[in-house]
This record gives sequence, structure tokens and C-alpha cells, in this order.
Amino acid sequence: MPPYVKGTIITVGTFDGVHCGHRDVIERLVDRSHALKIPSVLVTFEPHPLEVVNPSAAPLLLTTQYEKLEVLAETGIDYVAVLPFTSELASYGAEDFVELVLRRRFRLRELLIGYDHGFGRQRAGNVDVLRTLGKRDGFRVEVVDPVATADGHSVSSTSIRRAIAGGDLERASAGLGRLYSVSGQVLEGSQRGRTIGFPTLNLGAPPPRKLLPPEGVYAVRVQTPGGPVGGMMNLGPRPTFGDSATSLEAHLFDTSGDFYGAHVRIDFVRRLRETRRFASAEQLSKQLRHDESEARTALTLLQPSGNLKG
Repeated sequence: MPPYVKGTIITVGTFDGVHCGHRDVIERLVDRSHALKIPSVLVTFEPHPLEVVNPSAAPLLLTTQYEKLEVLAETGIDYVAVLPFTSELASYGAEDFVELVLRRRFRLRELLIGYDHGFGRQRAGNVDVLRTLGKRDGFRVEVVDPVATADGHSVSSTSIRRAIAGGDLERASAGLGRLYSVSGQVLEGSQRGRTIGFPTLNLGAPPPRKLLPPEGVYAVRVQTPGGPVGGMMNLGPRPTFGDSATSLEAHLFDTSGDFYGAHVRIDFVRRLRETRRFASAEQLSKQLRHDESEARTALTLLQPSGNLKG
């Protein structure tokens, strides 16, 4: 921390997805920071801790590191610290982590955590342990209760992963408080889409640790350097052209330009159909015209916030 920072209020976690429950913790952190007039700090890890301590149990990610930081940049937090999660850090007990990392490095004065939080070796730093340490070492600990969706289910990264893997984008969006998305750099593709009247942005293969919904054609909103644009995207292979590799190709509506090399974010709005093989490029083009009509209709249901209308 800068030398002039004498104390901070901190929250700690993986924050994969930065979902509604995470946002509740973060909003409370920022509000408390303003009340105390001390900086807010969010401490997170890269890679996901389970990739180090139990790789076989490590989940696919709702947000890559870039995507997580993009969402956190909108929250009003003063500092985000991304700690490299190593076997050495995994060996720290809860007391060591609090003293060596939170207090010495980040000048902890108050700690704000979710109700089910645990850190340190074997997640031994639970709420009771942290409160005991706080009482002994002079820092305050506040615990935030879970956030529930409209149907009464507690929001968690696990439940959102389950929804996305099953293609339930509406439930995933309810838990995230925004549309699910994938980010990447626009690459030069085969340009087949141009030949059938549907040029596309090609993001290539998705990141290996990124969780994606089932393969298919989706209505999407694409965040480009020039602003958001509606469109449709094929997620998966291109069987009509004999290409079995998984790729992300988005056709943008009512826009043109050279996006090669640009970083874009693709928000999933609605799944339109499965990916399938067509007998000819002409048949594919006819289907894509139908897909475009359905995608445009789906995009009209987006609220200004980006969520779907009820």
C-alpha cells in the first residue's frame, strides 16, 4: 500500500463471477470505507485456489482474471490486490494469513466477509476464528448474510455454474445481476461468413478454464471499442464447412468496421437453436436470416441495465 495509507477495510475471496452475493459484500465494503474515510481493498487470487490444492476439484471459471477485473472496476473499490496463489500461500494458517498478508501488507483495520467464508490452510479461517483474531489483534470483523434470488435460492458461484452448464441463462443472469459473457481478442478467421452475407468477428477457441453454455446459436450483445452492438453468435463447430473445432463467431447487426485485434465482450442473451450441419451454404444462409430475425426480437427484450425484461 502507499505509505500514506494507515489503515484499510478489506474483503477476501475468489469472487469468481462477481455475482449478486459478491456485489452485496462489495457495496457494504465501499459504504463502510466512505464512513470510516479509509481505503477499501479487495484481496483475491490467481489462479483459483483449488487449481493448486486440489486440481481435480477445480471448477471451470465464470470469469477469467481479465473479466473479473473488468467487473470490479465498476464497483467503486479503491484497490484490488491479486495474490498469486502458490503452494507456499496455501500452507499459511489463518493466523499467518491475517498477520503476514492482511495486517502487514494491506494494513487491515476492518475485515468484511461473506457468511460462508474461510481462508488459510484447509479454510480454517472461518468466522469464529476471524472474530477471535480480531478481538485479540484489534480489528473489527463483519459478516454478510447470503443474498437470495427472487425464487428464494441463495446465490453462489456453484449454482450459477450449474445453470450455465445446463443452458439456463435466465437463472444465471438472475444470480449474476447481469448477462453472462465471454471476452477475447478478435482474430482473423477464414472469412467464410462474408461469402454468404454474414461476416463475423472470430474470437477463436475459448479460454481453456472458461465455462461456456452449451454449443449452439445465440442472440448476443457485443461490447466493442465503439460501444454495444446487437448480434448473433455461433458457439461450437462449423459442421456445414467440415470444421469440428470449437470457436466463437459473432455476426454484428447494423454496423461495420475493422475490429481485428480489438478486445470485445460478448454477452449471451438467448439460445436460439442447436448447431447443425446444412446441405449447402445457401441453406445455411437461409437459416441465418431466420436466426437474425429471432435474435433481433430477443434483443428488444433487454432492459437498459442489460438484464432481460421480466
